[in-house]
Amino acid sequence: MIETVKRLYEERFATPAILVKAPGRINLIGEHTDYNNGFVMPAAIDKAMYFAMGKQNAGNLNTVYSVNYKEEISFTITSENPLPAWGRYLKAILTIFSDRGLSIAKINCILGGDIPVGAGLSSSAALCCGFIFGLSDLFDLNLSKKEIALIAQEAEHRIGLNCGLMDQYAVLFGKEDHVFCLDCQTLGLNYFPMKLEDYALVLINSKIEHELEGSPYNDRRNSCEAVVAIIAKDHPEVKSLRDVKKNLLVLYKEQISSLDFIRAKYVLDENERVAQMIEALERARFAEVGEILFRGHQGMSEEYDISLPEIDYLVELARAEPAILGSRMMGGGFGGCTINLVEKQNSTRALQTIKKKYLAKTGIEAEIYEIKLCDGLQKVEI
Repeated sequence: MIETVKRLYEERFATPAILVKAPGRINLIGEHTDYNNGFVMPAAIDKAMYFAMGKQNAGNLNTVYSVNYKEEISFTITSENPLPAWGRYLKAILTIFSDRGLSIAKINCILGGDIPVGAGLSSSAALCCGFIFGLSDLFDLNLSKKEIALIAQEAEHRIGLNCGLMDQYAVLFGKEDHVFCLDCQTLGLNYFPMKLEDYALVLINSKIEHELEGSPYNDRRNSCEAVVAIIAKDHPEVKSLRDVKKNLLVLYKEQISSLDFIRAKYVLDENERVAQMIEALERARFAEVGEILFRGHQGMSEEYDISLPEIDYLVELARAEPAILGSRMMGGGFGGCTINLVEKQNSTRALQTIKKKYLAKTGIEAEIYEIKLCDGLQKVEI
């Protein structure tokens, strides 16, 4: 893909280009904890978006071509012409740059990648972080990784997804053969080796694309904030669910709607699962890693209610396969992939069995990707 992006830029534009690689991400455990100032455990993966970007010599419009969508857009931040979803992210970023007084000229860009869209691998975070990094490099802005993450998050918010910072940090701070635990309150992170050797991390794409912008995702955030608001009336030190212990939550059960209570409890349990995952990885207890994945999915499905019957079925099929130690839905929910910890020796038969049964029940042909953990966003030397 990077050769395609580079070649198309050279064919279309006369100005020099830089090349940027922005990886997708997995999240081993810790879903919907980031915007609650909790803990997450992501990693960058060997699927990425690539950007060839250069300054314009002349012209009044930014011009961007998407290899994947075979679509070109030309726009400014004041343009009123409708843009595709991926173009709206880029326009939001350029608007934020203008609002912050970050001086840039018009650009040309070719982008493309192999991150499946809507699969829960943070293609939008890769798009935003890669584009921001490219602008910073082209115009000598020297934005830090943290500043890039915050601008990318703001772009997501402007599009309509009130996300936390996990996805952006995973794209930016990934490290080969490691996951990291991110404290979403302090933004401190610690790396943990994940050398799988006899095991593999495998994604099974349900092929149900999730659209997180709008109410389903934001409704969960609203539930969490409603619980915090009630408890904070008596405990002003409580700023987020990160500050709430289970025994305190239980004391307010009668004052909180049953739905909001269940959702808040899920978040507290999920933070505990992150701590359990750290201990399991440090001791290389992969059977425990798998069980934590299964428990995480149960919470997402039965308590936070962000799964779908098709996703639940994939996890059910995985649980029936001895070669699969653990499985759960990954990402914001409502579609996308399951992440599976699989014994390499017997993986082919198990995964093909799941794929066959899933097709028979749903009529959908799932896609399977074995992934590797890799370094985060980087400039690629030409």
